Amino acid sequence: MLKKLRALASIVGVGVALFGACVARADTVNVMYAGSLVHMMEQRVAPAFEKSTGLTFQGYAGGSNALANQIRGKLRRADVFISASPTVNDSLMGAANGNWVTWYAGFAESQLLIGYNPQSRFAQSLLTQRWDKALTQPGIRIGRTDPKLDPKGAFTIKLLDQAQHLYQEPDLSARMLGDPENPEQVMPEETLVGRLQSGQLDAGFFYTTETTDLRIPAVRLPADFDIKASYTITVLNNAPNDAGGRRFVAFLLSDEGQQLLRASGIDVKTPKIGGDASAVPADLQPVLARAVSAE
Repeated sequence: MLKKLRALASIVGVGVALFGACVARADTVNVMYAGSLVHMMEQRVAPAFEKSTGLTFQGYAGGSNALANQIRGKLRRADVFISASPTVNDSLMGAANGNWVTWYAGFAESQLLIGYNPQSRFAQSLLTQRWDKALTQPGIRIGRTDPKLDPKGAFTIKLLDQAQHLYQEPDLSARMLGDPENPEQVMPEETLVGRLQSGQLDAGFFYTTETTDLRIPAVRLPADFDIKASYTITVLNNAPNDAGGRRFVAFLLSDEGQQLLRASGIDVKTPKIGGDASAVPADLQPVLARAVSAE
């Protein structure tokens, strides 16, 4: 009997310890954000936010859909969620999806383009040939993200669908990408830049914020293709540190925060509220109303 009691006490103790680890710290703000923002968030935003507020930034990056899946599945908790597509928020809204999101604000955009390794033997052709011709050369190694887990991956598929129609080449996507989930090309968003810079890839599909922040040579797509990330931000319902989450949103949309966004190659937009606008916290309503400082 004594052994059973000791075992029970041990289990309870572990449970308490685990619960304690999940309890929010008032001085820490947990932000889950689109992987395309890694460098900007960790190198620009986080230090400035901590200096301005005295709070600690704790970030976690990944494909927007993958992050939403983790939130919905209660695999990871956060105070703030930043997505690269407004539609991702829909998967977190309503009782069937856990009511994690009630409102969100679209605040910035970043154009899809082609980044390349300047040491690649295909670099010159990317500068002199039409983009689709350069990317269908034999042997070229292309990197992209999973269309099921990340908006950028889905945008890449959309780009090729449009190009097939515009160029009247119905097999273009198959020749350039292979299967939509081709394992030789599809990789986690947060690893794509590193693989390109290390020479494991010749080229890949990126946003302007990634190529600007990390000085990756890039080729812009023709004006016929206007495909871009549309970043949104929200404070999650039942956030462990709701107050801290609101302070982070206020900082990112402040004049200082917007200057950091622009320095990272992001096109700052007047916030557009999605979901239930009446649910926006009272202290954030004036922030959203006055956002977008003068250039």
